[in-house]
Amino acid sequence: MKINFSAPINLKALAMAILALGLITMNGQAQTPPAPPSQTELLQLGERMYREGILPSGAPMQALVSGDVPVSGAAFTCISCHLRSGLGSIEGTVITPPTTGNILYQPRDIYKKGFEMVESVRRYSKALPIRPAYTDESLAAAISGGVDSAGRKMVGAMPLYQLSDQDMAILITYLKSLSAKFSPGVSQEEIRFATVITDGVSPKDVAAMLAPMEYTIARKNSTAGLMKTNPRQSRMAVRMIGPDLAGKRFTLAQWRLHGDPASWPAQLADYYRREPVFALLGGIGSGEWQPVHQFCEELQLPCIFPSTAFPVRSAKDWYTLYFSKGIYQEGEAAARYLNLAGGTGADNGILQVVRDSPKGQALAAGFQDTWRGLGHDAPVTITLPETEPLTGETLRQTLTQKKPATLLLWDDAAGVSTTLTALAAEATRPRQVFVSTSYLASSPNAIPEAAREFTYLAYPYRMPQDDVRYDTMLSPITKGLDLSGAARNHFEQAYSVGEIMSRALADMRGEYYRDFFLDTIGMMGDLDLPLYERLSFGPGQRYAAKGCYIVQLGQGEEPALVKKSEWFIN
Repeated sequence: MKINFSAPINLKALAMAILALGLITMNGQAQTPPAPPSQTELLQLGERMYREGILPSGAPMQALVSGDVPVSGAAFTCISCHLRSGLGSIEGTVITPPTTGNILYQPRDIYKKGFEMVESVRRYSKALPIRPAYTDESLAAAISGGVDSAGRKMVGAMPLYQLSDQDMAILITYLKSLSAKFSPGVSQEEIRFATVITDGVSPKDVAAMLAPMEYTIARKNSTAGLMKTNPRQSRMAVRMIGPDLAGKRFTLAQWRLHGDPASWPAQLADYYRREPVFALLGGIGSGEWQPVHQFCEELQLPCIFPSTAFPVRSAKDWYTLYFSKGIYQEGEAAARYLNLAGGTGADNGILQVVRDSPKGQALAAGFQDTWRGLGHDAPVTITLPETEPLTGETLRQTLTQKKPATLLLWDDAAGVSTTLTALAAEATRPRQVFVSTSYLASSPNAIPEAAREFTYLAYPYRMPQDDVRYDTMLSPITKGLDLSGAARNHFEQAYSVGEIMSRALADMRGEYYRDFFLDTIGMMGDLDLPLYERLSFGPGQRYAAKGCYIVQLGQGEEPALVKKSEWFIN
């Protein structure tokens, strides 16, 4: 049975056609037909073809590349070039066109209407040829034969998928549904955002996080006001981001979460039910972020770059982007540094002392996972109960017994100060001790002067002496804020969130889809913003700041940080 591509696809007829293939057994006897697939099930089958290259039968799709080289479609998926949203990709000078029904079934002009003067859209539009609208039949010919709706041969990088008529119909049906309706939180007049604030965060840190994002929102809304009162003055904004986005107002709600983290999903659902938003911007938490992360996955709601020491590490989740892997990343960097150091990091020469706390466990996991991945045995580890102090005598006995060349001291400021003071007086101490920057964030002087020559930190930020160049730019927002301790980091993270959000929306060509928002961030080049040495992106990447320095503390009451390594990429 074949599908007529010249007519619109009827999902019910398609389902019956699929069922008809399985109604006759090999011996010719009729089978009792199962219930026909629902529209939702058919779209799920198409989504699996698009994202994973897997046919409805469960077999890999087959394709040809370079004209006649057979490959598995699972290795050359649609999503790898056209991205999750289907709205295409830009990688340097290589532009992949959209593959969504809304765009394919409309003729392509040289410029997108209303965006003729927007330079980023002009560059994109000029790279794609004019063509007539696709039909089901011509789209099937493009997917399987590499010929576009104007009859031109498409670029050789396009795989030619070898699909049956039924499988082709399922894929085309999915493409028609892909990015077909703007995401919630967007209206003709505004785009709504929210930021999440959990219990346990100090008012000072909350204020530091909110100030730069509210500044970004207010600056954008002043442009929207000019669009209504004095369009001539807003001409530059129109040329940069287009008339639609320039005229939209932004809102930023505060979603404050209280009590047991197990209750947070219900609180988040209540906030969202009352006012759906397009995305969550930034946010700040004192402990775990998992409930917020999981809520965003289930609702398919972007959450970009929250301030948390405990990002969720996942190879498959999509909707939350983090600045880094958090405190786990410091353990990773220590492992890579010791691995490069060679003999000083011998397997039997490392002792890891871990406070039994979320931070201590994250640091230990980061070190152990990376160390073992580099081919080493797991280090000897001693776990300290969360409230039990590490006394000088206990430490002395442990070091005498283990004789480590390297001590990893994943403890809080009080434990670090006591331990390093005791070590400084010992003649036979480890050659080097690693402690955590994040654990000591509010007490950098927990490292006594006598211990600084043998104490190292994994430092996940740009060096402070290099970051001061942003002070003038940030000064209009910092007035009246207390940015001592960790507040400065929260402030600079939130400033970067506003910049990334603004740039992404400007590059989205008026296509307000959540997946495209994340796709667009993934296509950004490296950004030069405060706090992190380098923010680098890529399709499907979940962490933007991927490295650390190894540093030591200088001498004096206000010690400078001294680099002992280049930027380690994790």
